[in-house]
Amino acid sequence: MPDSNLPDRFEQIADREHGLQRSLSAAQLSMIAIGGAIGTGLFLGSSFAIGFAGPAVLVSYLIGALITLLLMGCLAEMTVAHPTSGSFGAWAEHYLSPLAGFLVRYAYWAAVVFALGTEVSAVAIYMRFWFPTIPGWVWIIGFTLALVLVNALNVRFFGTVEYTFSALKIIAILAFLVLGGWVLFSAPHGSGMGLVNYTAFGGFFPHGPWGTWVAVLVSLFSFFSIEMIAVAAGEAKDPKRAITQAFRATFLRLVLFYLLTLAVILAIVPWTQTQSISGIAQSPFVTVMTRTHIPGAAGVVNFVILIAALSAMNSQLYITSRMLFSLSRAGFAPAFFGTLSPAGVPVPALLLSTAGIAVAAILNAIYKDAAFAILLAISIFGAMFVWLMVFVIHLRFRAHHSANTLAFRMWGFPYTTLLGATLMSAALISTLFAPAFHLTLLYGIPFLLILTAAYYLRRRSIQPS
Repeated sequence: MPDSNLPDRFEQIADREHGLQRSLSAAQLSMIAIGGAIGTGLFLGSSFAIGFAGPAVLVSYLIGALITLLLMGCLAEMTVAHPTSGSFGAWAEHYLSPLAGFLVRYAYWAAVVFALGTEVSAVAIYMRFWFPTIPGWVWIIGFTLALVLVNALNVRFFGTVEYTFSALKIIAILAFLVLGGWVLFSAPHGSGMGLVNYTAFGGFFPHGPWGTWVAVLVSLFSFFSIEMIAVAAGEAKDPKRAITQAFRATFLRLVLFYLLTLAVILAIVPWTQTQSISGIAQSPFVTVMTRTHIPGAAGVVNFVILIAALSAMNSQLYITSRMLFSLSRAGFAPAFFGTLSPAGVPVPALLLSTAGIAVAAILNAIYKDAAFAILLAISIFGAMFVWLMVFVIHLRFRAHHSANTLAFRMWGFPYTTLLGATLMSAALISTLFAPAFHLTLLYGIPFLLILTAAYYLRRRSIQPS
């Protein structure tokens, strides 16, 4: 039975996060999500997915896109009803329990912090293309300082920079698709390019159904960050209109870009020459451009994917600072992290959120190429846990809201929500049996137990004796 008092009680949670500036447009919301999702996951992580699945990686990304579509339906419905920077963390607190809100916020914050580490590790790899003798940590520190400054000024400036970064990525991907299409259609017979590469090296499913499913895990990491729209909605000019427009535009662009670019890569270069499981020397995009023998093409593409990684880092710094801000305003983190600068930016939360970059710098110095794989396996836990919790929260959300009162409704409820929860549960369990992801639950389960203990210890400390 819907509870008419619930919206009022949620307003009490949302009011804690006052002070943020509502100045982001629908276009900027969409570009923030694209900025986070079109980065290392596509330009570098795709080589991991190809290594697991071969040409069947296209099926893997289709499954990942289906899960993402289901998630976005749930997110759009709840975000239109409750636009706040706490987003799914605030919803979990409200519709499930304060403990759930605590776990979701911290798991997401940690996931994006470590995802920041994957992006900055990728930056070190990209810069090696031009400067092979300079240590990666030099680039990590330099680019981090620049992006922290961008985020610390004001949200409007951040939105402008991110919009520019993301627009450049979109133009570059479109140019890559056009150039790749021209290379394929103009390639002479016997060149080793074309659809024949989809089946010539072990068939379309060289590693069978299991390899295809494991690649789904990488695809989820690639689509991870699309949920940033829900977090950024707390600073949108017109949340209800902006959110629905941004979700639709973002999903269509992501699916189009991921599937088409992977299809072109697999047709130009045999999958056995682009795949990687343990370490990466360069992006498969650079490998493709090298194969075309167009002068300077590989360097241009390497520059573009460098911008893509910096764009993703920019978005992720924004999101982690807002989630830590929400934790602080909820009383789940020190009050210092809930303070705002005169420009309305949570600068203390922003600075702490660079922790993942520090971890990446250390891992990069010790393990070099393997740093990316380690950080991917760790960061993916928080992402999958939060996505699973979004489906669970949505089931509770609908139990308290009549469908005809919602401005935006998830199609096919409850079956679509249950399907999403089932697929995400299967993905999480699968990490136990995929060697490349053995760190995922090894890190994730103890992390949740530690968070739970911290929650109860904190609650006990603030209760009167």
